[in-house]
Amino acid sequence: MDFRFTQEEEKFRQEIREFLKRELPPDWTGWPVLGEADTDEDWAFCRQMTRKLAERGWLAIGWPKEYGGQGASYIMQIILSEEINYHQSPGMDFMGIGMLGPALMAHGAEEQKRRYLPGIARAEVVWCQGFSEPNAGCDLASLQTRAVETDDCFIANGQKLWTSNAHRADWCFFLARTDPEAPKHKGISFLLVDLKTPGITIRPLVNIANGRSFNEVYFDEVRVPKENLVGQKNRGWQVAQTLLGHERSGIHRIASARRNADLLIEYARETGLGKDPLIKQKLVQLTIEGDIARLLAYRVGWLQTTGQAVEYEASMSRVYGAEYQQRVARVGMQILGLYGQLAKDSKWTKLYGKIEEDYLCSIGATLAAGTSEIQRNIIALRGLDLPRGN
Repeated sequence: MDFRFTQEEEKFRQEIREFLKRELPPDWTGWPVLGEADTDEDWAFCRQMTRKLAERGWLAIGWPKEYGGQGASYIMQIILSEEINYHQSPGMDFMGIGMLGPALMAHGAEEQKRRYLPGIARAEVVWCQGFSEPNAGCDLASLQTRAVETDDCFIANGQKLWTSNAHRADWCFFLARTDPEAPKHKGISFLLVDLKTPGITIRPLVNIANGRSFNEVYFDEVRVPKENLVGQKNRGWQVAQTLLGHERSGIHRIASARRNADLLIEYARETGLGKDPLIKQKLVQLTIEGDIARLLAYRVGWLQTTGQAVEYEASMSRVYGAEYQQRVARVGMQILGLYGQLAKDSKWTKLYGKIEEDYLCSIGATLAAGTSEIQRNIIALRGLDLPRGN
């Protein structure tokens, strides 16, 4: 792996920074850690930023030109995500660009690619993910949502949980069991559905930080056209693994955590707390860990650009990056003390209330996209070739 960026990549990074300086308000303090748009005004601003990225050809810069991209390297796509999220700006379409798009390009029929990918690249369609269920999170293959094949469609019934931005999305990609008699990893299919389809009900879930991006999604006799099946029937697990590999290796959360670590360093300098040897040591450790997390994510991106299979490497990036988020939040609480408990609307808050919000949201960092325990199992089995436990 070459640790240096090319001149073109460094130029692109600087262009993104200049773009954000122009487009973000002068008093910008950062988007919420989970990228939530609780109000209609926030959502409108988020979509505006996404469309501006699309208009510049940046949103899907690493995609092939025939699908709406610029044909640039996947590293350029990672640089965009890193800069947007380091500056805690809205605009990135993680579900469409970072997850569904790569999965469709790897497993979708040509007609599906030409139908769905350009709309994502132009920021015209918002997608959400229907994977987790009340009794199928860590063990995702235990999902119980059913999709029964008929002459012209699949009829889906079931419930999905933690579906981010389902209340804002236009379409949903989801997993359903299409062969209840098959071994659990082999009887699952990957389907696409228009959320305006009759029989779909969306209900909000409020998280611990009072964020309102999560939802429950219910399927009641929902008719999904057969042409919306991605890959082969009962082989959806392979599609899901491709998608999860991109989700788990994403640099977005790492970049946002690194920004908060840098804010803590700046705060320690300004207040004189940086003279404390213990605080100094903790901040140095966060800086080292931030660089490690960043390099792990770029390593996955580099492997993807070379066409190499990515399995346990994505889990390494995910588990280290998620736990890094938590370490930044904990150190922030230790440094700010009681101030760290204040929300952004408090008169006495420090660092715009980011530590309080990050501390609450970081609880789920090692749960989403597969728990740290699951990630370590993947690393042990596929990376170290260790035997399965009894």
